[in-house]
Amino acid sequence: MSALTAPRRLWSRLRQVIDRRLFRIRPAEALPIRLPQRRIFILPTRAGLVFGLTLFAMLLASINYTLSLGFALTFLLAGLGIASIFHAFRTLLQLEIKAGAAPPVHCGEPAIFGLNIGHHGKTPREAIHIRTAHATARVDLPPDSHATVTLSAPTTRRGWQPVGRVVIDTVFPLGLIRAWSVLTPDLKVLVYPTLESRPPPPPASAGLSGQAYTASGDDEFAGLRAHRPTDSPRQIAWKAVARSGTLVSKHFQGGAGGSQVFDWHQLPPALAEEARLHRLARWVVDAAQNDARWTLILPGMQLGPDRGAQHRHLCLRSLALFGQPDHVTPA
Repeated sequence: MSALTAPRRLWSRLRQVIDRRLFRIRPAEALPIRLPQRRIFILPTRAGLVFGLTLFAMLLASINYTLSLGFALTFLLAGLGIASIFHAFRTLLQLEIKAGAAPPVHCGEPAIFGLNIGHHGKTPREAIHIRTAHATARVDLPPDSHATVTLSAPTTRRGWQPVGRVVIDTVFPLGLIRAWSVLTPDLKVLVYPTLESRPPPPPASAGLSGQAYTASGDDEFAGLRAHRPTDSPRQIAWKAVARSGTLVSKHFQGGAGGSQVFDWHQLPPALAEEARLHRLARWVVDAAQNDARWTLILPGMQLGPDRGAQHRHLCLRSLALFGQPDHVTPA
């Protein structure tokens, strides 16, 4: 095993040195990022190499046969190639990259990263490609303008997921020269835990087990519980039944006193840590969809009782970062 891992470690260190010294890449660069001339690299494309070899052959033929028109054509085409170098370089020069929207997603859903690309020049910037390991986007910028591109990436685990290495390049205008720059912007998406597909209903809150369904104007949804034969059909949570296949009913309580409690410590002891997070995340999402009040209790942390989108985000964020260095107990 050591014989196989040693070359990988050597290549990883060599790549880090190349990134740091040649491409001037830092672990995470604060946005906005502006591209100076020292961060833009230029090399011929495959078509550019063929074009260069063709010019060399034309030059040799013109010298051998003393063709004045051959010299003129060769130098004219060479001038076009040199002009394409200038235009490709100018397309990326002083581009400004800013952070765009990066909304949270649940694990298994594609993460969406937004990048705002712009410039303040008086000439348009065309055919700019933005690439990551999983996505590619193209943008054309009119003079003194900005545009937002979105890049997606798969998610495989909860927590913060960075956008990773981003390559901005162009082969404008002739496709003979590629100008590019490599950067690692400090942009990341919060990945919530996966939602359990068929969870059992959450435990009933204290004082709600015998609550009758009245559905008066002052009643408030307080959670789900196991279905009883005496429950009214209006009391059945049909959306939850369709999702889980288990017949469950809604709790209602007068006033604003009802509140569900999702307690880590009350989950079955045999349930693994990730499975606990999946179940709690599902209960939080369901409670938020039903506009209920709930309290989330984790080891060393309690959130709520509260309701609404902000409380939902705080709870899911705590579940996403549970057991990670960024997991901080709210004051």
